[in-house]
Parts: sequence; C-alpha cells; structure tokens
Amino acid sequence: MAGGISIHVVDVTRGLVAAGMRVELFAADASRRLIAGGAISAKGLLEDAALGERSAPGYYEAVFHVGEYYRGKGAALPHTPFLDVVTYRFGIADPGQHYHLPFKCTPWGYSCFRGGA
Repeated sequence: MAGGISIHVVDVTRGLVAAGMRVELFAADASRRLIAGGAISAKGLLEDAALGERSAPGYYEAVFHVGEYYRGKGAALPHTPFLDVVTYRFGIADPGQHYHLPFKCTPWGYSCFRGGA
C-alpha cells in the first residue's frame, strides 16, 4: 500500500482488538482539521476512507479515548482515570510511504509506534 495511514488498536488486558474505541485523527497545524474518526472495527482498525489517501508532509495527532472505552467494557476505573484521552503526535516526512500506527493499551499504560503494515 503506498501512502496513507492505518491505525490498529489492541486491548492488551483482554488480548483482543479494542473494537468500539473512539479514535480521531487531526492535522496538527493551526486548522486542527479532523481528517478521520470513528469507532475501531471488529478487525481492530479505524476504517475511514480518508486514511487511504496520501497525507501531506507535516504533523498529525491521533486521539484515543481510552477511559471511555474501558468504562464501556465495565472496567473498575477511579473517578479520575490514570489514562483518559491519549493524544499521540507524529510526523509524516514522505507522503509516498504508508504510516501504520499500532496502539496497544491497558487502563494504566499504552504503546504506540510506527509499524510495518
């Protein structure tokens, strides 16, 4: 796949994809324009057609609604959860490359990196 962004989310506490977690992708510039958003699918992906398009060079922010997701799954979280909304800022230097973002999380920690999908 040439160009574009893919976002894959795994709930490590359950060993499953985080189906239903709300995720948005914004341009991290003065416009803070929403590029894509929705709930993670049963495949573990944010399935938004806009993600398949070439992205301009620059900075982007992926926003993961971790606290909301775990509350919806019945996790016993304190009133003020350790992780609520996680924002991951990353840069795209070469719009011809594909940028895959695996996000792995628990209510207490997360990992996000550029993967090789």
